[in-house]
Amino acid sequence: MTKLSSIQSPKDLQSLSIDELKSLAQEIRHNIIDVMAVNGGHLGSNMGIVELTLALHQTYNSPSDKFIFDVSHQVYVHKMLTGRLAQFPTIRQHKGLSGFSHPEESEHDHFFAGHAGTALSLALGVAKSRDLNSETFHVLPIIGDATFTCGLALEALNNIPQDLKRFTIILNDNTMSISDNVGAITHILEGKKETCSSFFKQHGLNYVGPIDGHNIEELLDTLEQVKESDHPTLLHVLTVKGKGLEIAEENPIPWHGCSPFDKVTGKKSGTPSKPKFPQVFGRHLLKMAEKDPSIVTVTPAMPLGSCITELMDKCPERCIDVGIAEGHSVTYSGGIGSDANKKVVCSIYATFLQRAFDNLFQDVCLQQIPVVFALDRSGIATGDGATHHGIYDISFLNAMPNMVICQPRDGHVLKELLESSFSWKKPTTIRYPNMATEEPDLPIKKRHLGKGEVLTKGTDIALISLGHMNQVAFSVRDLLAKENISVTIVDPIFVKPLDSELLTDVFLSHKYVATIEEHSVNAGMGILINTFAIRNGFSNVQIRNFGIPDTFIHQGSHNKILASIGLDPESIAQQILKDYAQEKVPAL
Repeated sequence: MTKLSSIQSPKDLQSLSIDELKSLAQEIRHNIIDVMAVNGGHLGSNMGIVELTLALHQTYNSPSDKFIFDVSHQVYVHKMLTGRLAQFPTIRQHKGLSGFSHPEESEHDHFFAGHAGTALSLALGVAKSRDLNSETFHVLPIIGDATFTCGLALEALNNIPQDLKRFTIILNDNTMSISDNVGAITHILEGKKETCSSFFKQHGLNYVGPIDGHNIEELLDTLEQVKESDHPTLLHVLTVKGKGLEIAEENPIPWHGCSPFDKVTGKKSGTPSKPKFPQVFGRHLLKMAEKDPSIVTVTPAMPLGSCITELMDKCPERCIDVGIAEGHSVTYSGGIGSDANKKVVCSIYATFLQRAFDNLFQDVCLQQIPVVFALDRSGIATGDGATHHGIYDISFLNAMPNMVICQPRDGHVLKELLESSFSWKKPTTIRYPNMATEEPDLPIKKRHLGKGEVLTKGTDIALISLGHMNQVAFSVRDLLAKENISVTIVDPIFVKPLDSELLTDVFLSHKYVATIEEHSVNAGMGILINTFAIRNGFSNVQIRNFGIPDTFIHQGSHNKILASIGLDPESIAQQILKDYAQEKVPAL
């Protein structure tokens, strides 16, 4: 029988028999399980797309024919079949394979991807360019059923020419997004074949299916039938998320994206000793909502990741998942919040909010509606890489009039900001990463708008560090103490508005100030503090900004990424010592 190790390119699949393909499918699944048990990653979706990927690669000729994956978290099998099998154990690791489509890795990947709803538009553009060039290759957007909750996908669906040839949409329907699907289109796909067929035919598509996405013979026969269609075609394929791993089939939501686990028991590796910021957020928001019936929470398909599933279970009318519809989630939150008696929290990932930039401006800030944005995954996204790092939001949030931007250094300050935010009566963003944090058992006090804190007082230099980067600042302080340099550490808490009184005191008492943030250095807190210094005449103070450099950062562990970009304590301390020696900055 053919072994997976013998497949160096999709061409090696062309001559395989059905039995050989079935055997290969099982070997692929075992390989996914082996690697995910060590690395973690998107297990469920990849286990479910094995036979479909094999059939596509045997029927079409990649890379001449273009496979364009929506989200592309389901490309592990595709990567194994396109010359990256030997590298597969490095997936989602520092300097290893990306967990998503990545054109720099292979000619078989055509676009960087990582978020839902883009494949149809991209594929239409590729097909248009092909036809303008009188070329004849096939274009195949490969989408999930949750794609159709995205407004962009519906816009593209509305623009598919009815005479478009060699354009086949593969609808990989496993009835799931990250969590359960929501909305009317979900019911269309789950309904009778005639209903589903009617929906797509009304959009000018030739509808075929649904067919069994784990039956290789049926897949191959059907793909051959639709391959040369004179009209754009949608092939509806039914798959099982987590197929081949019983615990993942029975529990598709927690196994969508998994942490390392024991292959035999399925038990996740390690028990964290500290809660993560999202867990603190979810627990405390539930506590608040149980006491206050005016609190309403909205999320675009992330109840599990944002840790609000219990809130959704206990307060289903006041915790709403709108599906993968980021723009709608923001505008919808604005609509609810237009009632002054409602307190609205929009729980959303940082990179999801990027997709709703205009909604945020037009429908919340301009309207002066005090929606609170709980901005999860603000910071480095470790294994998810460049498409998911939440390191650009301060730049566009700061441009919004009326917007408050703040970030807690630990779980306790997160609770305080969450409870205080409604009193500010402004659109507010509370940023926090998906990482472990301290949660000291202290009384919750009211946080006043725009007020920071001095965490430790020194005499030589000042470190202004945002949120969880205070941990780095304290490590830098300890390193500099060995060189007899005394350090003040300031937690601004608020990026907008800045604490002008506190910053003035810092600049009057220190000749050297360094800002530290896990955000793009080009447009983050440091730049805002530089501007404050210039506007207020502090020209005699040397300021050094430490943050994410102006480049795309790929995947890896948090510590390895920080070290690679000079944002670890050792690198920061070395640079400060170099600056300090060169400038001979005196203590005041």
